Amino acid sequence: MKNMRKSMSLLLAVVMALSLTVTSFAADTTTSVAKGDIVVLYTNDVHCGVDDNIGYAGLAAYRNDMKKATEYVTLVDAGDAIQGAALGTLSKGEYPVQIMNEVGYDVAVPGNHEFDYGMEQFLSLAKELKSGYVCCNFMDLRTNKTVFDAYKIITYGDTKVAYVGIDTPEAISKSTPTYFQDSKGEYIYGFCQGNDGKDLYKAVQTAIDAAKADGADYVIAVGHCGIDEQSAPWRSTDIIKNVSGLTAFIDGHSHSTIASDKVADKDGKSVLLTSTGTKLAAVGKLVIKSSGAVTTGLVTDYTTKDETVKAYVDKIKAQNDALLKKVVARTDVTLTTLGADGQRAVRSAETNLGDLCADAYRAIAGSDVAIVNGGGIRADIPAGDITYEQIIAVHPYGNALCVVEATGQEILDALEMSSRSCPGENGGFLQVSGITYTIDTTVASSVKVDDNKMFVSVDGPYRVKNVEINGKPIDLAKTYTVASHDYMLKSAGDGINMFQNNKLIQDCVMLDNQVLITYITENLKGTVPASYAKPQGRIAVIREPFADVVESDWYYTGVVYAYENGLFSGVTASSFAPKATMTRGQLVTVLWRMAGKPEATAAGFTDVAADSVYAAAINWAYANKITSGYTETTFNPNKAITREQFATILMNYAKYMKYDVTAGGNAIKEYTDYPTISAFAGEAMNWANAAQLINGYDDNTIRPQGTATRGQVAVILQRFCTTVAA
Repeated sequence: MKNMRKSMSLLLAVVMALSLTVTSFAADTTTSVAKGDIVVLYTNDVHCGVDDNIGYAGLAAYRNDMKKATEYVTLVDAGDAIQGAALGTLSKGEYPVQIMNEVGYDVAVPGNHEFDYGMEQFLSLAKELKSGYVCCNFMDLRTNKTVFDAYKIITYGDTKVAYVGIDTPEAISKSTPTYFQDSKGEYIYGFCQGNDGKDLYKAVQTAIDAAKADGADYVIAVGHCGIDEQSAPWRSTDIIKNVSGLTAFIDGHSHSTIASDKVADKDGKSVLLTSTGTKLAAVGKLVIKSSGAVTTGLVTDYTTKDETVKAYVDKIKAQNDALLKKVVARTDVTLTTLGADGQRAVRSAETNLGDLCADAYRAIAGSDVAIVNGGGIRADIPAGDITYEQIIAVHPYGNALCVVEATGQEILDALEMSSRSCPGENGGFLQVSGITYTIDTTVASSVKVDDNKMFVSVDGPYRVKNVEINGKPIDLAKTYTVASHDYMLKSAGDGINMFQNNKLIQDCVMLDNQVLITYITENLKGTVPASYAKPQGRIAVIREPFADVVESDWYYTGVVYAYENGLFSGVTASSFAPKATMTRGQLVTVLWRMAGKPEATAAGFTDVAADSVYAAAINWAYANKITSGYTETTFNPNKAITREQFATILMNYAKYMKYDVTAGGNAIKEYTDYPTISAFAGEAMNWANAAQLINGYDDNTIRPQGTATRGQVAVILQRFCTTVAA
């Protein structure tokens, strides 16, 4: 291969350029591989999903198919393989390692979660893994040497390919920090995390240079680094931009799905970046052609299984089935990590499962408050029976219940640290019990962290506000009892280190999954009740542009809709005043905007000046019989509008726009105050209620003479625009 490249260098430079431009994004099938090509199959973030999607049996079968086309096939894993489900938890990572050995991996890199069973167990698993691990930046600080080889070179004919291992320095805060320390709390392991990324870049460059000096023709980084913003300056993209000499970067950590991307290195040369997502949803495929061209792609629709590997996986799973399938409780509601939009929310907002987990810690511990990191709540539980397997999937890490004493200031700092990325995600986002608070995302986070991403200080205004503990404002000088697990309280998990040296009241008394089971079976009498159907309203999030509208408010989506669609704005640049009353002038102005701001002759009301902000809208509304004056000569634009007046004006507007207003029925008569509806508003209120625009209150009233608030109007207009006017 070397001689061929030398003799055809000019021609192949053109071929390589065309190949990188076209074929790296092409469909990836076995027919694209020829004899003599080098095929690197790669996985990342399997998280114990041994038979999910393609599965390990599918990976083995695909590897066998590739070997029919070329003898040069290598299996690579980019970390976080051995944690994430009961299979890993019950065996402390041994079962996944045994399966990886059965599949036949050649190269592996540790991810942050490889350390979750403790350093002693990790180093034992590293010896058990036949491929071993490579990592150029995992350092024994006592010797200042790498724990593993920085790279591995595999020879394919006369071509050498080096695989440089890289693990994110976030492994310290995103596993258990004390695992990297000695008994005195001194760090004895590290990941070259200093100098704003420069130490890591130096370690990677040193490994690249050494591999090339060792004869490598190609250097492929296998990293568990990710591309999430919060992982800077240690992202794969950061590393590529600050080194030279890489051919490709096989990435993990952020669960990103990247078939093939190009990132310029320090010298401006393109490096292929690729990642497979998670849980074997795809198998990555890097091909080095005999011509020298390099491509990457993802295999996602492969269904064949290797029967030997499948039988091995089934055998291990069968050993645990009896325990895992045991029903230990039930739930009347679906317990979820997701938000109303179906997207993961537990790392950026309150969820009902987060409430349940935090409540379990507080109830079992008998503490004032409890905190649980969102990143430690890993799976949903559907309504119905709850098995041990489901509980372990929620809490797969085997952390243990602890209680410490902490000041109000320490609790506030913990909330501030955990909220620094909101509304973006952060694994350290705290689900709480016994605490309510507001996160004002319009305030920029001023949290300062060190090179290990450990909390240092808050250098500016706090974005966490209105903190209450058990219904009373937090006392920053008071000492409270805080329950959580050892990862958060003893080991400074997710960089929340303010509790680490505090007085321990309870020390590792019960595993996290057992805490949850005990709470459900004993405190809740075996069933999670309907009261957990929705988040409890403990965490409010203020999002731009209005500081007085938070995500948990019932009118939040209506206000956002009204603002984003230009129906009406705030009373100031930062305030919407959702509970303030809506005036006659304001309402007709909103409807006038919705109608496209048509012109009309002056109505001649004595209390509406020609240059008034409401004048054009009032003229239009009066001319088109959408509303009348308050008297024959006045409009009274600043008069608060009632709910029945709003319904009447809205129905007149719908008729003006020629919308269907035939919705009706007798449902409105079920409200106890139905007889108080004014005669002029009867038809309109009936229509608005039947069309589900105006609904009643919890006390079975509809309050026709009640004033309409700006928040109510925003919600009703959102319903109107998305149904009647749609």
